[in-house]
This record gives sequence, structure tokens and C-alpha cells, in this order.
Amino acid sequence: MHNVQRQYTALDQIINQLDAALRTIAGKPIPTERPDPAEGIGEAGLNAAEKRLSGNLMRVNHAGEVSAQGLYQGQALTARLAEVRGAMERAAQEENDHLVWCENRINALGTHKSWLGPVWYFGSFAIGSLAGMAGDKWSLGFVAETEKQVVKHLDEHLQSLPQADQKSRAVLEQMKEDEAHHATVALEAGAAQLPQPVKQLMGLTSKIMTTLAFRL
Repeated sequence: MHNVQRQYTALDQIINQLDAALRTIAGKPIPTERPDPAEGIGEAGLNAAEKRLSGNLMRVNHAGEVSAQGLYQGQALTARLAEVRGAMERAAQEENDHLVWCENRINALGTHKSWLGPVWYFGSFAIGSLAGMAGDKWSLGFVAETEKQVVKHLDEHLQSLPQADQKSRAVLEQMKEDEAHHATVALEAGAAQLPQPVKQLMGLTSKIMTTLAFRL
């Protein structure tokens, strides 16, 4: 008996995208099999200022992962090659791990996720869809540059975190490793080098998002 691969209709795809959006913004994302890097590390006795700083930083990182989900889902929807679509979907699944890990830390630190979650998701979904429609090599180039900027941003947060908050540090270190891997995969798959003005615009957009998410 032969296995028949299901062909998704346009309605199926819309339902799948809405499900992914709702899980990311307000539900429970489906992670991979990987454990939370913070497990097994004792909770530090942070003072009020340190706890507030760690909470704000982890909220920014969670908002970044919401954006990453929108980006990858948009790119997967418009990718032309099956292998590119598969790579985007796997990256999105790994980003779900990051969402769960960041939310765990946000809850432990007594703060809240960004109230602008729908803006981060659907804005990034639109950008990802446009990147995918431009062609797979440009879509992959967008991934490579995005992940490069995320790694830089994570380095800054690792320097800013209170030294005693080893649980958050473990999460960010694993996220950094994953993001670097996603960039490498995109480059090996044939990512195009983005024009410098596009890179600068991406950096400006990221700066606006991180500033707002830190406070909201």
C-alpha cells in the first residue's frame, strides 16, 4: 500500500496559518523534543532591579521569537522549492522552543509578554511573505541576515543580564547557537547577499521593536 501525501488546499493553508498565529500570540506553541536549557539550574536570589531587568530583556527576546515565527511562516507559505519550505518549517519549529523557554523565564521573573504580540507576528508575516515571493534565494538571504542581527542582539543581552541570572543566560546561549545554525543553513542553501540599504532598514526595524517591547 502506497503512502499518499496530502495536498493542502488554499483553505487548509489559511487554517494552518491562523492556528500557528493563535498558538504563537495567545496559545501554547508546539515545541520540539529538546529540553529547556534552564532546567536543573537553581533560581538565583535576584534583587528587585535585577529581576525587573531580566524580565524586560526576556520579554524583548520573546517578542523577537514571535516575530521570527511570523517571518518563517510567511516565507514557508510563499517558498517555491519544497526543500526551502521544509527548512523554513523546521526553523519555525525550533523557534517554538525559544518561545516556550522565554515564556517560562518571563513567568518565573513575574512579568508579562509584550502586549504588541499581534503587531510583531503579522508585521513579520507580511515581510516574510514578500521575501518569499521575491524568490527563494532572496528569502534565504533575508533569513541569513535576520539571524546574523539576532545573534548580535543576543550577545548584547548576554552582556546586560544580571550575572546571577544563570537560568536566563542558559536560554539565551542556546538560542544564540540555534540562530547561528539557521543562518548557516540559509547560506548553504543558496542565500543571496542583501543590498546594504535593506540590511540597514532591517536593523532600524529591529531597533524599534526591541525598544517598544522592553517597555510594552
